[in-house]
Amino acid sequence: MTTRRNFLKKVTATSVVLPLISTLEESCAQKQADRKLRVAFCGLGSYARRVADAMKDSPNCIVAGAISGTPSKLEEWAKKYNFSKENCYSYDTFDNIKNNPNIDAVYVTSTNALHHPHTLKAAKAGKHVICEKPMSVTVKEAEEMIAACKAANVKLLIGYRLHFEPFTRELIRMRASGELGQISFVNATMGFKIGDPNQWRLKKEHAGGGAMMDVGIYAINGARYATGEEPIWVAAQELKTDFEKFKEVDETITWQMGFPSGVVANCATTYNFNNFDRLYVAGNKDYYELYPAFGYGPLKAKTGKGEVNQPVVTHQTVQMTGMADCILNNTPHPNCDGEEGLKDMKIIEAIYQSIANNGAKVMIKY
Repeated sequence: MTTRRNFLKKVTATSVVLPLISTLEESCAQKQADRKLRVAFCGLGSYARRVADAMKDSPNCIVAGAISGTPSKLEEWAKKYNFSKENCYSYDTFDNIKNNPNIDAVYVTSTNALHHPHTLKAAKAGKHVICEKPMSVTVKEAEEMIAACKAANVKLLIGYRLHFEPFTRELIRMRASGELGQISFVNATMGFKIGDPNQWRLKKEHAGGGAMMDVGIYAINGARYATGEEPIWVAAQELKTDFEKFKEVDETITWQMGFPSGVVANCATTYNFNNFDRLYVAGNKDYYELYPAFGYGPLKAKTGKGEVNQPVVTHQTVQMTGMADCILNNTPHPNCDGEEGLKDMKIIEAIYQSIANNGAKVMIKY
């Protein structure tokens, strides 16, 4: 039986509890909003520093640790980015990162051939992984990386910074909305004149390949997001002008990719000359041209209506902000996971297979 006294007790209790629940919810929401993804970098080369510096302007991620085979670099990073020396690891002590609750994710920025073992180590330690492109040097390795992250229940994201970049996003939006009409032709090129002949990028053992692995992947990925399709065949040709410098890896490669709709993308990559950075997409209603298209920027774009107006951003800042949101809040990512990286690796392997077979057409299986 409900008495007036019991009723008043219930009302009083509710009046106290509801504001408390509301306060707790607001507090939790605020904590979630204030939470930052704590990232340790694995491999402390120039690109790792570029990303780490860009993260200073990100609202939701911080540099929290480092993994390197060079003690002086670890000391320098800890001082520069203000994290504890307890968050520094050598490659030999990498596995111990599993015991560190102050690191959420590992950004693998080591040489291409080390992406696979370092990703497996990070996943085994229970850390989310962001891996620089190319995600691996073989399809088999890419598949193993995806499987390891799934088994550990951690996310695997690939450093496709352009998937977060405004001019690139506008191209994807216009293509998806139909503003360009039916896509009929794509031209994608990316390359530069490489310097130091002794650098790791020219050693197959470390790089896995040459211009194709390093920057040709931009042209592959660009043609894919320009069409919204996956290529079903490739045919490729290789050219070398300096057989000594490029004795282990490719110098210049041209290739064609055929898509289910009938579109053929003409693509090229090189380590032999500069000013080779363009993506041109022709539709029956309009065109979209990015030039520069794949470098660090500022990117520029135009259509048949004139210059495209989009904000100029630091690519790595918006990339890391978006990826942190994906990891922390499980928000959708713009096609930058391990599956995306695997598709590019399958295309790269098909290109090398075509070259080995004198430019013969190679079908791609996904």
